Amino acid sequence: MKIRKGFTLRSVADTSVVVPLGGAAEKLNGFITLNNSGVMLWKLLSEGADEPALEQALLDRYDVTPVQAHEDVAEFIGKLRKANVFDE
Repeated sequence: MKIRKGFTLRSVADTSVVVPLGGAAEKLNGFITLNNSGVMLWKLLSEGADEPALEQALLDRYDVTPVQAHEDVAEFIGKLRKANVFDE
């Protein structure tokens, strides 16, 4: 999984959002709001992390079970795929 070129994480007031720039704006009309765990996962994806690494990051930082970490990562990745954020 690789984040498509042109998507960037920005902080607006106290909110973190993924914003499409240039040609990426044709893929996503609007922006994606992220909570703290979403920001952490986005940054890890930007560094090339895979799904097991994302799950481990949630386990390391939050009080969640392995099943919950797996479900949360799957949901996060699913939303990003639906928004056409990845080059796959």
